[in-house]
Amino acid sequence: MTTTLAVVAEPDRGTTPDPARRHWRALVLVLLLAAAVVTASLLVGSRTISPAVLFDSSHPQHPIALARFPRTALALAVGAALALSGACMQGLTRNPLADPGILGVTAGASFAMVVAISFVGISTLTGRLFFALLGAALAAVLVHALAGLGRDGATPVKLAIAGAALTAALTSWTSGILLSDRRTMEVFRFWQVGTVGGRGWDVLAAGAPFLVLGVLLAAYGARVLDLLALGDDLARGLGRRVWLDRAVVGLAIVLLAGAATALAGPIAFVGLVVPHAVRALVGAHHTRLLPWSAVGGALLVTAADTLGRVVLPPTEVQVGIMTAVVGLPFFFHLIRRGRVSGL
Repeated sequence: MTTTLAVVAEPDRGTTPDPARRHWRALVLVLLLAAAVVTASLLVGSRTISPAVLFDSSHPQHPIALARFPRTALALAVGAALALSGACMQGLTRNPLADPGILGVTAGASFAMVVAISFVGISTLTGRLFFALLGAALAAVLVHALAGLGRDGATPVKLAIAGAALTAALTSWTSGILLSDRRTMEVFRFWQVGTVGGRGWDVLAAGAPFLVLGVLLAAYGARVLDLLALGDDLARGLGRRVWLDRAVVGLAIVLLAGAATALAGPIAFVGLVVPHAVRALVGAHHTRLLPWSAVGGALLVTAADTLGRVVLPPTEVQVGIMTAVVGLPFFFHLIRRGRVSGL
């Protein structure tokens, strides 16, 4: 008997990893990766500069370095917003395919901006932001209304079908307006492919209030999404007002996806791929999933933008194209490894 107890009580000799130590190692690795990505974004491009240029205001290449600071900051902000909105959308709809691009939010923002430029004559960034957010909100409401028709309500499959149908319709209408309005086409064509190049601090400052509010609402919704994952009835039993919780998280999605789209154009795959990759690493709890998704999205968009500057010299490949090139094979890899699962 004594021998048996001694075997059971034998201390762990390191075979089981310490969770706290593992989290600290992951945090250090992410910080090192973030430093490497940000540094590369500041130094690498059609003209690669040395780190000393960043701190030497008299150097002839110093203006190039200064121009890359807002570009890098915008890439970090847009990537974080898109990945965060995708993670919130997948949790809110319980749909592993949910993404601002698939569920019509991005197409709604694009269509509203084209209408504002072509028919209303909006030329200011603030005006475009307002219409982009309005279009994103209306598209999200319309997709959920269409998916809610019939029996069983807004199931994940019906949401995906309604979002794909609305995206196809809005994209067609957007193309029709652009083909008939050359002036709007000239304004819209560089934005349409998704890019963070050529933007200054004023662009980021105009969208920052919406992004910050969206992040705060998403942070509030982290624990709410974990409760909603248990089912609406159980969430009501735990004292939650489900309709209010869904409205708050939905508003966060609209603010994050709409503002990011207005600032940089439609950038695909970030909101779809990053939450799945992060979920495979940290689990499905939204208190961990949301912040790590924001970090992953920021690094992915910044790295894709940097890679796009050097992949086809002397021209640049826009970040919206690079995220699709990088994101699609990675998403197939996740599917093959069985990392994409229902929510």
